[in-house]
Amino acid sequence: MRLQSKKTLKIRDKILGGPVPLICLPLVATDRNSLLEQAREVCSFDPDVIEWRVDKLDAILDTDAVLADLGALRKTIGNIPLIFTCRVIHEGGFQEIAAEERLHLNKAVIASGQIDLIDTEMSNGETMVAEMKAACRNADCPLILSYHNFDETPDEAFILDRLVTAGKLGADIAKVAVMPKSYKDVLTLLSVTYTARTERLDIPIITMSMGAEGGITRIAGGLFGSDLTFALGSASSAPGQIPIADLRKAWSALPFS
Repeated sequence: MRLQSKKTLKIRDKILGGPVPLICLPLVATDRNSLLEQAREVCSFDPDVIEWRVDKLDAILDTDAVLADLGALRKTIGNIPLIFTCRVIHEGGFQEIAAEERLHLNKAVIASGQIDLIDTEMSNGETMVAEMKAACRNADCPLILSYHNFDETPDEAFILDRLVTAGKLGADIAKVAVMPKSYKDVLTLLSVTYTARTERLDIPIITMSMGAEGGITRIAGGLFGSDLTFALGSASSAPGQIPIADLRKAWSALPFS
């Protein structure tokens, strides 16, 4: 049996934090046509969740256009839960976008009611995080607070602090993604996940070690307490994502339930 979250989230017809971790496929597109083309391909894999990495979009500063794209995307993916993410460039974002512009876009999308979850980084600072939290509460939209490090894997105490801090700041889901330089770093990530799940957090958590070395965390992280993993469907949004068919085949041998 895997380590489940004490608190679960029902997102449309999916349970985050329940007996089986969820699989999310990313959409990484520069325009509406390629976005919808990717979405149709991704839907064919029947993922649990879809993430739109809007920071790849060419017209990202046009909020009305983004909302129109979002409406078209919602019709395309139907009832599949959707995460909206405008990632900051220093945590893996595809382009530089000013904080006030990201906040304006995020709040408009939250208010639209067309997304199911939204991801923002703790590095945005407490003021922006607080505004995001308030907008999410008003719209009943779960908030993912995240930390990404594409250079290294910090020590256990630091990673655990990031997860715990996310909870203290009001996250509905706490997320950490780090880059290993050795397999010991991979063990560090799994150990932190286990500690966070069993001792420190009762909300769903998402953790992963990126790159080829970290692939095992995408397969077995759910056993240690991670509640969602990102796989490869149409396009990759981070290094080390495993094709969804391969991930499901590996999961068939694991004691998730």
